[in-house]
Amino acid sequence: MRTYGQYCSVARALDVVGDRWTLLIVREMLTQGPRRFTDLKTGLPGIAANLLTTRLRELEDVGLVRREEAPPPIATTLYQLTDDGLALESVLKALGLWGLRYMGEERDEDSFHMQWLAIAPEWFSTDTDPSGPPATIEVIATGEHAVIELGGGRIHSRVGRATDPDLVLEGTPRAVLGVLTGVLTLDRAKELGLVANGRLDVLDRIKPVTSTP
Repeated sequence: MRTYGQYCSVARALDVVGDRWTLLIVREMLTQGPRRFTDLKTGLPGIAANLLTTRLRELEDVGLVRREEAPPPIATTLYQLTDDGLALESVLKALGLWGLRYMGEERDEDSFHMQWLAIAPEWFSTDTDPSGPPATIEVIATGEHAVIELGGGRIHSRVGRATDPDLVLEGTPRAVLGVLTGVLTLDRAKELGLVANGRLDVLDRIKPVTSTP
């Protein structure tokens, strides 16, 4: 294993997860659950198959990932996080929250999957009305759909469509993410092309964990 050779917990952590793609592989399994190799490859545009194989083997070697053979009809190898791998959730949440300050720009060469946007409300926001009635927001960006469900003081988000949403937000990933995380006001997001239909007051229940510049 490559090492910084420093007796420091930060350095030791980076010895294990500091290589390129490693934390994004963890992100995929944290947000999507056990994944096939092909699922991981699809969810990580730009990664070469041989590099993905190497990173998965390294994660297995350090005890963050384990593989198991799924029974029929799947009948394939699934990769999933161990308890030590799952413990990285708080690390990724903190890193993602810090990274919101850099989300003000969409680059033409950037890939996008809705599951990356869908985790933002659940990870980076709280419900300001825990006793309020259940509410549902459907978000649409680049033709992909996700659902944000509020209820019981919790926010849950998932990829998919809502049956009867209270609010529908449709626009570019930047506009949708900006509104949901408080980086953009609703008026500014509309200037960027966001279309909002339904109960706008539902947005008032979503409070970012912290503000970002």
